[in-house]
Amino acid sequence: MTTKFTTGDILAQLGSVLASLMFVWAIIQQYFPYNLRNFIDKYSQRFLTFFYPYIQITFNEFTGERFKRSDAYSAIETYLSKTSSMQAKRLKADVIKNNTQPLSLSMDDHEEVSDVFNGVKVYWASGKNIMKSQTFSFYPNTDEKRYYKLTFHKRHREAILGEYLTHVLKEGREIKVKNRLRKLYTNNGAQWSHVVFEHPASFQTLAMDPVKKQEIIDDLTTFSNGEEFYNRIGRAWKRGYLLYGPPGTGKSTMIAAMANFLGYDIYDLELTAVKDNTELRRLLIETTSKSIIVIEDIDCSMDLTGQRKKEVKEEEEEKDNSKPMKPPENNEAKASKVTLSGLLNFVDGLWSACGGDRLIVFTTNHVEKLDPALIRRGRMDKHVELAYCGFEAFRVLARNYLYLESHDLFEEIRRLLAEAEMTPADVAENLMPKTSPADPESCLRSLIGALEKVKEEANLKKMKMKMEEEEAGRKKDLAGVKNEEIKVVENGSNGSV
Repeated sequence: MTTKFTTGDILAQLGSVLASLMFVWAIIQQYFPYNLRNFIDKYSQRFLTFFYPYIQITFNEFTGERFKRSDAYSAIETYLSKTSSMQAKRLKADVIKNNTQPLSLSMDDHEEVSDVFNGVKVYWASGKNIMKSQTFSFYPNTDEKRYYKLTFHKRHREAILGEYLTHVLKEGREIKVKNRLRKLYTNNGAQWSHVVFEHPASFQTLAMDPVKKQEIIDDLTTFSNGEEFYNRIGRAWKRGYLLYGPPGTGKSTMIAAMANFLGYDIYDLELTAVKDNTELRRLLIETTSKSIIVIEDIDCSMDLTGQRKKEVKEEEEEKDNSKPMKPPENNEAKASKVTLSGLLNFVDGLWSACGGDRLIVFTTNHVEKLDPALIRRGRMDKHVELAYCGFEAFRVLARNYLYLESHDLFEEIRRLLAEAEMTPADVAENLMPKTSPADPESCLRSLIGALEKVKEEANLKKMKMKMEEEEAGRKKDLAGVKNEEIKVVENGSNGSV
């Protein structure tokens, strides 16, 4: 006689076996010594691995120092945010201050989502371990340690541990950088403080020659994607820009456009507030990657233009002991001791390689005053001259301010811009609408009048300089005649004697 087992009987027997195992495990946990429990747990795990074909990797939220959040955990959380919002049934929402997104979504505890990479499917699960505080209290605290657990088949070990995890961390960091609120930093001594960077400038609205503008855009794009190239050639991943030209030609606006184009933070370094080279180095170390370090008006920040000539002059003054030494003034005592050597090391020394992916930008109104060692290629790799407003730059401003692509007065403005020197800032001020609604023709005629005035003033200035030169020439000739007369008189007197 054969006995037939139904599916219900099999499940009942399986449930009975599991219940028995759980009861035995509970007895072991409760009554067996710790060493014996540890031994059983250790070898039972080894036994199960023979039948379990999956590998698990745990990424804890906190590693090392308890209060320092793991960069890997943060990158994974950011990477999974999109997948979690589409797959997970239970989500956690949080408002992050330094983020452009209104809410940051992540998996709730004990949720699981899947991900596919190069045809390989993996599973991410979130969890937490709760450990009760050992101190006695009427309101006991719990210590929650969250983690992400990655599960994948062991035959894909090499692909997951290599390419996939590198992809997750890199993608997570890039998403985090893209979504962050960018900041504008300034220094007070050796400390940085910041505000949210909200400047609206862009290359589309920047008034300059289109060819030069596109050249700068291509250069920035190549730099931002050039990590592998810089590593291969053995150079620090940084690039120096020197922006020079008359005041009002858009140097600061150019920096804001560069930051918005690349998505970088800006560190506006005030050299006069830095005590010495050590503080300067400390400030450099505290800057982050994907940032622009700016020193505006480098020729006015401190006496770096004639540093070497100044040292020679000081040596000559030390040799001259004829004059008594004067006590140093208070301003000199408090002056910054940053040297040209310290600034060169800041720009191109060993410490400049810290962080990577950074632009260093100098601006100046008088490039001829700067020390050649400071602006040579390799330190300031790209020199950009921002000149007076040309016709193409004017067209950008007319489009921005007046929504004009063409007008009958454009040809006259083209002629005047070729004959008169006016900065884009002055052109923009004349195009600024003075009435509501705006009257484009009135604004254009205002600009024409301003250009004619600038042209007339320039002509008067040339005439004045020419007259001064002629007057100086006449005085020189007159002085020469008088000298000759004096010599003749003196020679005659000597002859008579």
